[in-house]
Amino acid sequence: MTAVDRVFQKIKRSRRYVFERKDFDGFASYDQIGRALRQLVKQGELIKLGYGLYTKARINSLTGRPMPTNPGGSDALMREILKMKGVDFEMDSLSLQSLSGESTQIPSSVQYSWNPKQFNRKLAVGNRVLNSPS
Repeated sequence: MTAVDRVFQKIKRSRRYVFERKDFDGFASYDQIGRALRQLVKQGELIKLGYGLYTKARINSLTGRPMPTNPGGSDALMREILKMKGVDFEMDSLSLQSLSGESTQIPSSVQYSWNPKQFNRKLAVGNRVLNSPS
């Protein structure tokens, strides 16, 4: 079984949506894992979110381009990444009210804030970009 097959099998079996490169350390060498991940991104099975971060993908029937499979969309992916990295973050008040059911208004995008010393990366999911707050 090749490194690509092993990585792909782990991704398909997993309940998680976000993966780090280090999740596949025992499968092959560092370079082989990198090549396997690049190949899966090229095939449309993964989307690269940022340095060492990937998410499951499927092909969009309208555009023919890969899109995240997470049912919560890009905001759910961002929350999963921040939780996985152990970052203490806060969402804006309108988003919190919407998620808790206190408000029927749905914000166009969720705004996050956290300590940039804990997590200082740029993440991109399609057109949605999450930068560390200043």
